[in-house]
Amino acid sequence: MDFELRRAREKLQKEQKERKEKAKLKVERERKAKEEAKRQREAIEAAQRSRRIDAAEAQLKADQLMEESLLAGRGIMFYRLLEAVPFQGNGDKIKLPPSCFNELSDQGAFDKGPLYFQLSPVNEEGSLNIDGADQESHRTTHSGVLEFTAEEDSVGLPPHVWQNLFAAETQNTHMIEVRYAWLSKGTYAKLQPDRIGFSDLPNHKAILETSLRQHATLSQDDIFTVNYGEHTYKLRVLELKPATSISVLETDIEVDIVSPDSDAERIEQNVLKPLTFGKPESGLVNVGNYVYYKFSVDNDIWEIVSSGVARVEVRIEAEADGGDTDLYVSRHPLIFPTQHQHEWSSYDIGSKTLILCSTDKNFTVGNYSIGIYGFKGKTKYHVSVSVEDNSNRTVGQQAGSSSSSMEMDSVECKNCKRHVPSRTIALHEAYCSRHNVVCQHAGCGVVLRVEEAKNHVHCDKCGQAFQQGEMEKHTKVFHEPLRCPCGVVFEKEQMVQHQASSCPLRLIVCRFCGDMVQAGSSAPDARDRLRGLSEHESLCGSRTAPCDSCGRSVMLKDMDIHHVAVHQKN
Repeated sequence: MDFELRRAREKLQKEQKERKEKAKLKVERERKAKEEAKRQREAIEAAQRSRRIDAAEAQLKADQLMEESLLAGRGIMFYRLLEAVPFQGNGDKIKLPPSCFNELSDQGAFDKGPLYFQLSPVNEEGSLNIDGADQESHRTTHSGVLEFTAEEDSVGLPPHVWQNLFAAETQNTHMIEVRYAWLSKGTYAKLQPDRIGFSDLPNHKAILETSLRQHATLSQDDIFTVNYGEHTYKLRVLELKPATSISVLETDIEVDIVSPDSDAERIEQNVLKPLTFGKPESGLVNVGNYVYYKFSVDNDIWEIVSSGVARVEVRIEAEADGGDTDLYVSRHPLIFPTQHQHEWSSYDIGSKTLILCSTDKNFTVGNYSIGIYGFKGKTKYHVSVSVEDNSNRTVGQQAGSSSSSMEMDSVECKNCKRHVPSRTIALHEAYCSRHNVVCQHAGCGVVLRVEEAKNHVHCDKCGQAFQQGEMEKHTKVFHEPLRCPCGVVFEKEQMVQHQASSCPLRLIVCRFCGDMVQAGSSAPDARDRLRGLSEHESLCGSRTAPCDSCGRSVMLKDMDIHHVAVHQKN
């Protein structure tokens, strides 16, 4: 009996203990569930609070951006995120979609004058917070607008704007922010060329002014490109006034051009080294490269040359080291003479001399450039320019003429066709037939010594006569096809004519602005083509100016017609 009571008591105690443990576990689970619920409630409240703060900050930022945009746009609020698409064009004017025209027109932007825009690239996340190396290749610039013909959600960028926004060449899709901005008229600009030689351009500030006509804005740190013939000069905008971004439309700007960095000087090739009369200079030129010099013919030198008693000689003495050079001379504004763009040239093997005298209509007072081209190997040379007396040559010519006039009784030699005295004709013909031969090439007929005839050859293409050793150079210089920078291919003679008359990259003096500019292709307007205007002159002449007589605004290219038709002035 006691055993059963004990077993029942133990069983009851065990059940009570299990119930207490279950109750304790339940309380612990409820406590943990309450704590977890509290943590979740606090996390939700924190997330909601963070979203409210972010929304408030975003709204504040949007309000600030709107306020800045309104301030920058003088009351015009315009913002677009567009895909950048390059197109070939000059200047800094971009192409926008037609919808932008409607939005700007509704706000009256066209009533406020020319349109200017601030362009800023965005990164892949759509943020303008660009750090490190990307900050150097992504920057902000400004532009005008060319037309509203771009595809929707895209903006057309000319090369000038593209290179200033995206320095690195990448294949990625670029998105940029386009904002309307108001810019003040510029008064001052400081520019720095990337290499020396820009200041050697004749009237380089006028050339810069002509290039600026294609631009509406300038921004600090922009790279501004100037083309002069085949050469391209890049100038960095160091400083602007009165702001870091300015308008260059219808305003006079004071421009300072500072010297390039010393590193640029060491890599520069197209540099005009000064050459003094009577003082030779030495140098080295590698095959395919040019070395340039310049000299000036002033009034004193021209007075001596024009009197006929002297001439100007440009001479190159080449050392016999297996190399060879070509010599080119041009008068400014053609400052860098080349193989197919020059006024005087010499292709002699070894040393060579060019004679400039008063009988040459292209030779006059002015500045001249000498181009030494490395035709073969690495050549060491000595170049000089001097004024040489004509008296010795003149005396020799007079002596020859008086000698020929004394011999009236003469007979023509059957071999060399020269006239010799009749008393010695038999002896002369016997000697001449043994030692001299006549070239049988059509149109040549030159008399040569027997030993010289072996080296006397004619070009199969042009028929000119040369020594055997000169034929290879003649063929390469005159008959090897040359490619013009405009794309056409000609031999030398045709290339010289092409670059002088029809090449769109040839330099001309514009009859309207007076600057040395690239002619461009034929004028787009048929009337301008009939008047002989180049593409540049057609565009430049479309600018208007007030008539001196009546004050009416007339296009420059129609000003002469206006004077005749309205004012009866020739």
